[in-house]
Amino acid sequence: MRVALFITCFNDTLFPQTGRAVVTLLERLGCDVEFPEAQTCCGQMHVNTGFQERGLALARRFERVFADAEVVVSPSASCVAYLRDNGAGLDGRLLELTEFLVDRLGVEDVGATFPHRVTLHPTCHSVRLLGIGDRPRRLLERVRGIDLVELSDAAVCCGFGGTFAVKNADVSMAMLSDKLGDLFNSGAEVCTAADNSCLLHIGGALRRQRAAVRVMHLAEILAAT
Repeated sequence: MRVALFITCFNDTLFPQTGRAVVTLLERLGCDVEFPEAQTCCGQMHVNTGFQERGLALARRFERVFADAEVVVSPSASCVAYLRDNGAGLDGRLLELTEFLVDRLGVEDVGATFPHRVTLHPTCHSVRLLGIGDRPRRLLERVRGIDLVELSDAAVCCGFGGTFAVKNADVSMAMLSDKLGDLFNSGAEVCTAADNSCLLHIGGALRRQRAAVRVMHLAEILAAT
């Protein structure tokens, strides 16, 4: 299957290892991965900060850049949800990574091995806006050697919310503190999620506290062997 990768500006700038992991994973599963170099930001950040016209213009650009793609896959539930909500879902051809793996390819065992204790943070955009449900967990459960542990109050927001963390910093940090407490109580070595935006927020606090826990995008675990 020919797959066009929409990496998103956030991942391209701050988490290039996630994009490399997605390519490794998809090629292992027999996909022919393409990367349209004309891709840019989807416009979500613009709309979230009040620049509606500029954000929607970028969504229209996304449609043009990926117009000929057989299927478009992205490791960002947040960006996929934004594009779909603004009419840029490419008639069902735009899929979040776990949707593509479970629904389109029909696989849950992707051949990964990751012998570490891991907990899953189900991000707000992936659960509430995109509705990816238990797909990430089902994929993680099939990873060889993994010790998948529960995260208390997992569905509670970590406090990031994009510009929310800037405009409401005190509330955001209080929410993050609660999330870190649950994370430490889980005993996990690694916190994973389907959105690097939340992992940036959580990971930043972990580094400031010099905690032994690290964050990894789900794609990186699924690509591991």
